[in-house]
Amino acid sequence: MKQSLDYPWLRQLLALRPGEGRALGWSFAYFFFLLAGYYVLRPLRDEMGIAGGVRNLHWLFTATFAVMLAAVPAYGALVARLPRRRFIPLVYHFFVANIAVFWLLLSFDLGKVQVARVFFVWISVFNLFAVSVFWSYMADLFASEQGKRLFGFIAAGGSAGALLGPLLAVGLALPLGPVNLLIVAALLLELAVLCARRLETAAPPAAAVGAPHADTTAAPPGSAGLGGGWLTGIAMVLRSPYLAGIALWVALLSLAGTFLYFQQANIVAAASDDPAVRTRIFASIDLAIGILTLIVQLLATGKLIGRFGVGRAAAALPLVFVLGFLLLAVAPMLLVVVAFQAIQRTANFALSNPAREVLFTVLQREEKYKAKNVIDIVVFRGADAASGWLFALMRGAGLELSTLSLAAVPLAGVWFALALALGRAQERRAAAATIVDGSTP
Repeated sequence: MKQSLDYPWLRQLLALRPGEGRALGWSFAYFFFLLAGYYVLRPLRDEMGIAGGVRNLHWLFTATFAVMLAAVPAYGALVARLPRRRFIPLVYHFFVANIAVFWLLLSFDLGKVQVARVFFVWISVFNLFAVSVFWSYMADLFASEQGKRLFGFIAAGGSAGALLGPLLAVGLALPLGPVNLLIVAALLLELAVLCARRLETAAPPAAAVGAPHADTTAAPPGSAGLGGGWLTGIAMVLRSPYLAGIALWVALLSLAGTFLYFQQANIVAAASDDPAVRTRIFASIDLAIGILTLIVQLLATGKLIGRFGVGRAAAALPLVFVLGFLLLAVAPMLLVVVAFQAIQRTANFALSNPAREVLFTVLQREEKYKAKNVIDIVVFRGADAASGWLFALMRGAGLELSTLSLAAVPLAGVWFALALALGRAQERRAAAATIVDGSTP
C-alpha cells in the first residue's frame, strides 16, 4: 500500500507530504470496506422500508431517533473509558454481531414484516454510527490544512466502496438471495476493522497542527480514554455557537434529504409492485452515484475545497437541493427523482461532506468524538423523525408531492447561507490555531 502512494502523479494531485502516505492509504481502505459493506445492505434496507409499509416510514424514522437517544449515552460512556484503539473496533464488532442475528431471523422467515421494520431502524443507526466514528477518527488524525488536501481522496475510498457495494448487491441478489447479502456485508465490515487497527500505527506527522490548544506532552491520542461524562457532548453543542451552527446545518440536510427520500419511496412504490425490481432500482441509483462521486473526489475535491474554501464547498449541496426541488415540483416522476438523488448525493459525498468534516478538525479532541457524535446521530436522526412526521402531516392534509417540493426550497436557501457562515468561522479558528502553534497563518 505504501508503494502505491509513491507514484508522482498521486503526490502531485494531493500535494502529499512526507509521512502522510501510509495513513492516507489505510484511511482510504478503511472507508472503502466500511461503505462497501453498508451499500451491500442499503438496497435491502430500502426494500424493507417498503415491505414494512410506505405509510409507516415516519414511524420508522421516529423509532430510529428513539434508538439513537439510547445509543449515544452508551457510546459516550464507552469513549470516556476506553482508548481509541479499543473502542473503534469494538463498535464495529458489535454491528457485525447484529448482522448475524438478522441473518438468522430472515433466513428462518421469523416475523418478516416486524423484522423488516427493525432492520430498517437498525441499519439507519448503523450507518450514522459507523460513518460518524470513522470521520471522528479522521478529524483526530489530520489537521485542518491536511483535511482540505486529503479528505477528498479519503472520501473517494468510501465512494469506491459505495460503487462496489451496489455491484455486489446487483450481481448477488438473485443467485444468493437478498438475505445472504448480510454475510457479504459482515465480511467487508471486518476488513474495515483490520484497516482501522493498522491505521493506529500509521498516524501522519503533525496531526495536532491546527488543533486548538494542542498538548504536546500528552499521551498518544489512541492510548487513553477521553474522560468526562456520557452527556458531555450534548452540553458542548449547547454551549458553542460554532457547534450549534454545524448542528443546524446537519438538521437542514436531514430535512431536505428526508423530504426527497419520502418522495422517492412514494414514486418508486407506484412504479412497481415487484420487490426484486425495486431493489434493483435502488441499487442502480447507488451505482450511478458511486461512479460520479468517485471521479469528482479523485480528481477535483481537494482542489475545489482549497480554491473556494470550506464554506462554498459545503454550500454546493443546498444549492443542488434548491434547483432539484424546483424541478421535482414541475415533474414528480421516477426519472426526475432518480436523477435528483444521483446529483445531490454526488454533491454531498464528493464536495459538501468532505468540507463539513473539515469543520471538525479545528475542535478539541473530546469535541471531535463526543459533540460530533451528538450532531451526526442525535441531531441528524431527530431531524429525520421530525421531518418524517412533517411530511406525513402535509401529505395527510392533501398536499401533492409538487407542493411539498416547493415548500422545501426556502429552507434550502437558509441552509445555503448557513454553510457560507460556517466556512468563515472555520477559517478564523484555523488561523487562530496556527498563530498559537507559532507559525505564520
